[in-house]
Amino acid sequence: MLALCMAGKKRQRLSQTISSNLLNWYDHQWRNQNWRDLPWREPPKTRADPYRVWLSEVMLQQTTVSTAAPYYRNFLSRWPRLSDVALAPLEDILHAWQGLGYYARARNLHACAREVLKKYNGQFPNSEEALRKLPGIGAYTAAAIAAIAFDQNANVIDGNVERVMSRLFLIETALPSAKSELAKLAASLVPERRPGDYAQALMDLGATVCTPRRAQCQLCPIKAQCRARIDGNPERLPLRSPRRRNHPRYGIAFWLSRSDGSVLLRRRPNKGLLGGMIEVPSTPWSEEPWMLDRAVAYAPVTAYWQRLNGVVSHHFSHFTVNFELVSASIDSDSNIDGLWVSSADFTNHALPTLTKKIIAHSSGK
Repeated sequence: MLALCMAGKKRQRLSQTISSNLLNWYDHQWRNQNWRDLPWREPPKTRADPYRVWLSEVMLQQTTVSTAAPYYRNFLSRWPRLSDVALAPLEDILHAWQGLGYYARARNLHACAREVLKKYNGQFPNSEEALRKLPGIGAYTAAAIAAIAFDQNANVIDGNVERVMSRLFLIETALPSAKSELAKLAASLVPERRPGDYAQALMDLGATVCTPRRAQCQLCPIKAQCRARIDGNPERLPLRSPRRRNHPRYGIAFWLSRSDGSVLLRRRPNKGLLGGMIEVPSTPWSEEPWMLDRAVAYAPVTAYWQRLNGVVSHHFSHFTVNFELVSASIDSDSNIDGLWVSSADFTNHALPTLTKKIIAHSSGK
């Protein structure tokens, strides 16, 4: 019993040392103007606006800081309050989101804003449990909002934190199997004091010092406690299980124009990849290349379809889709579902990058 008590006190001292060193480092970075200058960040010891924390965290899902930052600024200029997002048409949100990818985030953003306005009078709840019940808010985002905006004792885990934990504790289990173990270790270090600043300090450490390659151990505020540094090869961690090969997918897009030069576009179903976005009509995405005689069953109209030269390829996070293109023209557009759009009006619609590529290829621009 005495040994267990002593071990527990040792772990507690280690946790306090790590959190204290990280917070001191974070404060020092701020005082010396050497921290990451992020448009959504507040100075240390300052609670951030929950709306801004939520907006930034949603945008940063599967997206780099450099890509998300200008979108964040644009959103705030157009919709400075959560209620503005809730009352905006979804089409406007999707249009402002185009190019940022993962469009389910934009639909969930809109749905979440509407629910917070309706259920909580426009104010985010401050508990992780309540936050996780909102559309599009998972465990990580709920913890980030709770910690950074409400200074709750929440365990914020992203890829940077997982890397720091795997090196700090010399975890030999490969990701993704190690996720649960790394989360428990990270939770054991969250301090009662300034958990929001601590969460941001830990993420900053992973992003700027404890990087995947060429870790700058000499600059690390917790290098004395890092078992991977002591072991002599921190960059080998975290270990990762071999990735499964992702096979490409194939489709055929139908470029249908009418006599006035307008082109037929349509809206994708709300659910699924690129849900709710505008596209050039196409076949479903198949694991095998399409034969045209089978593909025309999905054409928006019976017409004389001619193949265009070349292929449009687009990379998603887990696979690549390759589109062949066929074109046809008609004089009448009766009984054809979709949107007839002139080339000058393409920019007025929420177009994902894939659709923009298909339009550019088909129109020769």
